[in-house]
Amino acid sequence: MKFLARLHPKRYRLRLLFRGSFLLLALAILGMTYFVLREEKALSYQNYQNGFRKTLGQIVARLRHPSGQLALLNPAAASSKPTPLRPLLLPFSALDFDDQSKVQQGIEMSGCLVQYPDNGAACVAIGNKPWAGGFFYVAGRFASPDLQNHPRGDKWVEMAHRVRITAQVRGQTYQWIAPVELSEQQKPSQGLRGRLTGFIGSSGPLLHAKPDKEFRGWIWQEPYCVEDDPAPVSVCSKRSFFSVRLPIAALQGDVLHQPRALWPPADLAQMQVRVEVLAPGEGLPLFDSNRPQATPLFSLNDLAPLLLPGETLQITRPGSHDKPYCLIGSSDSNNDASPLIQRLIGELRVEGGDAPLVLQDEIATPLGNYELKLTGDVRTVNQSLSRVATRISWMVAAMLTAIAVVWLLMEASLIRRIIVLQQRANRVSRSMHLGDGLAQLDLNDLRGSDELGVLAACLSDLLQRVREDLNRERIRAEQEKDMWHAVGHEIMSPLQSLKALHGTDDNESNRYINRMQQAVRVLYGSASPSEAIQSTTLDVDVIDLNAFLHNVASNAHFIEVDNVWYVGDIHPLLVRAEEYALEDVVSHILRNAARYRVEGSRITITLQTTPTTVSVSIHNQGPPIDDEMLDKVFEYGVSDQLDSGANGNRGQGLFVAKTYMAKMGGTIAVSNIDDGVCFVLTLQRAADSKR
Repeated sequence: MKFLARLHPKRYRLRLLFRGSFLLLALAILGMTYFVLREEKALSYQNYQNGFRKTLGQIVARLRHPSGQLALLNPAAASSKPTPLRPLLLPFSALDFDDQSKVQQGIEMSGCLVQYPDNGAACVAIGNKPWAGGFFYVAGRFASPDLQNHPRGDKWVEMAHRVRITAQVRGQTYQWIAPVELSEQQKPSQGLRGRLTGFIGSSGPLLHAKPDKEFRGWIWQEPYCVEDDPAPVSVCSKRSFFSVRLPIAALQGDVLHQPRALWPPADLAQMQVRVEVLAPGEGLPLFDSNRPQATPLFSLNDLAPLLLPGETLQITRPGSHDKPYCLIGSSDSNNDASPLIQRLIGELRVEGGDAPLVLQDEIATPLGNYELKLTGDVRTVNQSLSRVATRISWMVAAMLTAIAVVWLLMEASLIRRIIVLQQRANRVSRSMHLGDGLAQLDLNDLRGSDELGVLAACLSDLLQRVREDLNRERIRAEQEKDMWHAVGHEIMSPLQSLKALHGTDDNESNRYINRMQQAVRVLYGSASPSEAIQSTTLDVDVIDLNAFLHNVASNAHFIEVDNVWYVGDIHPLLVRAEEYALEDVVSHILRNAARYRVEGSRITITLQTTPTTVSVSIHNQGPPIDDEMLDKVFEYGVSDQLDSGANGNRGQGLFVAKTYMAKMGGTIAVSNIDDGVCFVLTLQRAADSKR
C-alpha cells in the first residue's frame, strides 16, 4: 500500500502533463497526416472517376471522327509498319477521284495519308461498299519542278514525269506506268493540270498503243514554290497532287461472280501497293512510297497514351468472329513509393473506393457498330498517392524527430533535475514523518544560473537554516528536560516532609499531597506536558462513585469552586477508575464550569446508570460553547482566552480529563443545553455494583 501511495498520479501530474503534451503533439501530427491522406485519397478517387469519364469521352470523340473510324475499320494497321503501303478500308463508300478538292478532303479527313519527308505523302484505300467496284484508290503528293508533258501517241515516256504503281494482290503483281499528259494551253505560273494515262508495264517503249481503260488518274501542280526552296519560280520545286483509280482484276472478279462477296476482303491486310514518281530521264524517283522514315497513320494503338496505368479498353464488334481488340495503359515504371506506405494507403477506406469502374459506349460505322468497354483500376490512385505520401513522410518523420529531440533535451536538462529534486525532498519528508529528524539534503549538483538552479540553491540555503534551527530546538528541549528533572527533584523532597506531617488517613491534606506527588511523577523526566500526560499509566481499581462525588462536592471550596451540588443517594455505586486521576478529571471540569457559569449560580452533579455504565453529568448555567469549538475543547493548548497562559490556564485541563478518562476505559463529552453547558463522564460499572 505504501508503494501504491508513492505511485499516486497527483505526485506526477506535472511530469505526466509535460510528457503528455509532447505525446499529444506527436499524436496530433500523426492524426493530421492520417486525415489529410484520407481526404486526399477521397479527392483523388473523385478526380480519377471524373478523369475516367473524360478519358472515355475523348476516346469516343476520337473514334467517331473519320480518322478514328478508319482505325476501327482497319485494326490490322495498328500492328503493321507504315511501308510498304497496304490498302485501307475507307469510312466512305467511294472517292470522287476526278475532283481534287473532294479527294483531298476525303483522304485528309480520314487520315489515310502516310507522310514522308520532302513534302511526300500517299494513300491507298478501297471504298466500304462492294458495288463501287474492285478498285484501289491511290492519292498522294510530291514536290518537283514544273511537270514535263508526255505527248499523246509517243511510245517513249522517259522524257516526261510519270507515276509507276505496282500492286501485289493474292500472289499476282499488277504494274502500271502513267505518264503526265498536260492539258493544252496551260501556263506554269497559273498551275498545271493533266491526266495520268495508265499503261500496263514499267518503262521502255509502250507496247500497247491503247491505255488501260479502267485506269483513271489526274494530277495537279501548284503555281507556288515550296516554302523551303530558295530557287527562282521557273526552276523551283512545286507541290503536285495526284489521284488514281486502279482496277484490280482479282477484286473485280469477286464482286462480279459472287453476289454476296465478303467485303472488305479478308486478305486486305496482305495486299501491298508501291507508288513511285519518276522524273524525266534516268535517276532516282522523286517519290517512293517504300522509302524509310514514313510517319505511321493514326491507329488504335495511339489511344493507349490516353489510358492510365491499369486501365483497359476493349473494342468489340458484335456479330463478328474477330477477337476483341484490347488496349492496356502503360505500366508506371516510376514506382518510388515505400511498400509500407503503399500498404497503409491501401488500408484507408473512403466512400465509393470499392466500387468497380466500368464505362461503356458505342461507335457507329458504315460496317456496323463497335462497342467500347473501358475498365478502370483504382490502384493507380493508390500508387500516385503513395508517392506523394512517401515524400510527405520525410517531413512528418522530421517533425516527429524534432519533437523527440526537444523532449529528450527537456528530459535531460529539466525533468531529470526536477525528479532528483523531488526524490531528495521526499527523503527529507519521510525522515521528518518517521521522527528521524531532518535528513541531509545535498543540492549542490543542482545549482545553476537558470530558474531551477536558483530554486535548488534557495532550498539548500533554507534547509541549512532549518537544520540549524532544529539543532537549537533540540538543545533547548534537552535543557528544558534537565530543568524539569531539577524541578521535580526539588519538589519531591518538601512533599515527602509534608506527607510525614500530614500523612494520617483522617487528614484531608494527605489527599492533596498524594495528588501532588502523582502529578510530579507524571511530569518528571518528560520533554513536554502533553507527552507526559499521554504516557501516564494508571492503576484502575474499584471505587464507590457515590461516596467519591459526595466528597468532591463537599471539598470543592478548597479548589476555589463554591456552590457545587451533588444530586445522588447514599447507596454504594461501584465503578472502575483510578481515584486520584478521576478527581483530577472532575476538578478540571469544575474549574472550567466555575470560570464560565453565571455568577452565583449552582454547579449540579447528577448520575444516570445503565446495567453496564454510569454517566456523571456536570451542568453549569452560562454561555454556550461555539459549535466550531465543541470538537476542539479537549485538544491540548486550546483556550478562548488570549492571556490564558499568564493566568495559569494553558488549555490543558480538558486535555488531561479526556486522556485520563480514556486510560480508565471511559469517555467524556460536552454539549450545549438550554441554559448552559453539560459535561458527561461515562465509566464502566464494577461487577459487585451490577448485582
